Amino acid sequence: MKKIWVITLFPDFFKPIFETGVVGAALRGERADLPEVNFINPSDYSEKGFKGVDAGPYGGGAGQVIRADILENALLDGIFIKGEYLGPLEENLKVIYLGPRGKSFNQSLAFKYQSYLLDDTSKDLVFICGRYEGIDERFIEKYVEEHLSLGDFVLSGGELALLPILDAIFRLFPGVLNNEDSPLEESFDGVGLEFPQYTKPQIACDKEVPKILLSGHHENIKTWRKQERVKMTQKYRPDLLKKGDTE
Repeated sequence: MKKIWVITLFPDFFKPIFETGVVGAALRGERADLPEVNFINPSDYSEKGFKGVDAGPYGGGAGQVIRADILENALLDGIFIKGEYLGPLEENLKVIYLGPRGKSFNQSLAFKYQSYLLDDTSKDLVFICGRYEGIDERFIEKYVEEHLSLGDFVLSGGELALLPILDAIFRLFPGVLNNEDSPLEESFDGVGLEFPQYTKPQIACDKEVPKILLSGHHENIKTWRKQERVKMTQKYRPDLLKKGDTE
């Protein structure tokens, strides 16, 4: 199984994913096996510490830019050397930058990365969490292999985008969820939104559970759920129908 490295100025942002829920339990080694996750703070590779990580942009403008040399130090000294990799860096590490130019993350990519991390022939992943006005383009040009985005909006840092991305990937690993079939039939799996769910009591909020779900007829229930997926998608996310997500 591959390792994950995260270059971030604020590693504490990731505490919740280790402390809560089924993914947190897996990361703590209490259930299932997940990739090892390591955090590298670029301020540890700056002579001036946190104050030496960024600088004003050449050409003027608002905000600060994270320096290419500091990120390079963190990548080479903090990950490549510390991880005792052999051979060229590009054959061992796949560097991913969280930013607006990246492809929007979705469920298909979650499955893709899950499979990638389970493949022993893959490279270890390095996620770069940008801050402020971004990072020096020279680092991107030399090291970044892939760009990834959470969507078309701006966050204060890449950490906030990476948290849900990691959660979406990790929950797909065998043993993380109580039911192995849970990830196989849910929203964004290629057939639109998930069907509506019901549980006890039989009457709640002045409504009864649909009778078909009480029938015990599994084939009829399966057909009903398939029809409800289309209805839910048409009602709440018709854009998925336009993309052919329910075909």
